[in-house]
Amino acid sequence: MAVKSAIINVMANAALKTAPQLVRDFGEVEQLQVSKKGPSDFVSMADLKAEKTLHRELSKARPDFGFMMEEQGTIEGADKSQRWIIDPLDGTTNFLHGIPHFAISIGYEKDGEILAGVVYDPVKDEMFWAERGRGAWMNDRRLRVSGRSDLSQSVLATGIPHFGRGNHREFLVLAELFMARTAGIRRMGAASLDLAYVAAGRYEAFWEAGLSAWDVAAGQIIVREAGGYVTDYAGRDKAVQSGEVLAANDQLHASLSKLISETRREIAARAKTASN
Repeated sequence: MAVKSAIINVMANAALKTAPQLVRDFGEVEQLQVSKKGPSDFVSMADLKAEKTLHRELSKARPDFGFMMEEQGTIEGADKSQRWIIDPLDGTTNFLHGIPHFAISIGYEKDGEILAGVVYDPVKDEMFWAERGRGAWMNDRRLRVSGRSDLSQSVLATGIPHFGRGNHREFLVLAELFMARTAGIRRMGAASLDLAYVAAGRYEAFWEAGLSAWDVAAGQIIVREAGGYVTDYAGRDKAVQSGEVLAANDQLHASLSKLISETRREIAARAKTASN
């Protein structure tokens, strides 16, 4: 049986305290107040209430830690070396459309490094968690990335840029590239769960651009502790900072990274030629 450390217990307990109200709000989603932050970017009362609960519970347990949160922004703590990186409701668009695929994501950062993470799906009651050097888990089951090395047998996940967001042309070129080489591509709408599913071996890889730190922080450590790799598109350890994420099992990451880099160079070269 998995033994959770104190820091994992703090995060898991905060997620479990928050989950029931999210599930209740999901059942009454038609009554929720919803506002718009930007093009196709929504925030509901469910997001705000969940974030307040997480902030309260985590502050009780670790009063000196700071926060980086999707809705309330950055709050400095007395201990400037440690903070929580939180997405209270990853998959808001799914949530608001009655699609039961969303999660609470909490990352723990110390001295600029993500050391632990929890991603909780309250609908399926699946708690993905990991801490550096202690492995990755889903509830009490140890996780390991898929062992598939053949792209033609692999399922990849992605996020599709929508109205007002992202580089649509680049995405379509990459999607066409992977469509021709894989067993399938999925777009589920919650990046933290996409990363958790790579860790669980449900997907062989996940790629997306335009993400925020709270989308990536917890999932990144879960993939790595399950034996996978997470980088930005250039192969650097900067997925949290850049918002570009390529997460894959240890068999496929290098080849996928090479494909993405080569394709992006070709796109840039064509764009430069067209502009001359």
